[in-house]
Amino acid sequence: MRITYRLANINDYRQTEELTREAFWNLFKPGCDEHLMVHQLRKSPGYIPELDLIAYCEDDSEKIVGHILYTRSYVINEDGGKHEVIAFGPISVLPEFQKQGIGSGLIERTIILAREKGYKGIFIYGGPGYYNRFGFVNAKKYNVSTPDGSNFEEFMGLELNKDSLKGISGKFYNDLGYEIDKDVLEAFDSTFPVKD
Repeated sequence: MRITYRLANINDYRQTEELTREAFWNLFKPGCDEHLMVHQLRKSPGYIPELDLIAYCEDDSEKIVGHILYTRSYVINEDGGKHEVIAFGPISVLPEFQKQGIGSGLIERTIILAREKGYKGIFIYGGPGYYNRFGFVNAKKYNVSTPDGSNFEEFMGLELNKDSLKGISGKFYNDLGYEIDKDVLEAFDSTFPVKD
């Protein structure tokens, strides 16, 4: 199986939403909302097209099997100072292609791209057991907390260059595209094939 990576374009958008729905359906709760997040994040001013990456299988008519996208986010300190950082997610791999290194490939490649483009750091919510391998650590190390001032192992950060997060501290605010309205989700989901 030959997997190739490239930037997504507008012709890939619907397929990546379908892929995301398949990857997350009934995973953490009945149904899912991650496909709507992808749709909303791409419409957000914080969307970063140059970090919207897909993985496709050359052996299967270039079928898209994995996807990751990034948005600009912010750390705001007590004085109101605003520092731009970035965040990724959802990251999706079709169920039948999972546990084959595709998700890792998407993360590794986009970390390199983000570093080359001069971004300071990445903050995410996720499982430390998976994300530690890429260098993510508890965000507390960088003096960054969630909007309510809390911290926990699943809230992680990655400094992209030596001392690039130095002098940045405060509360992390993700893109508003992650917020889900139930009525909008229901309407959006109705445009996809019915699933149990």
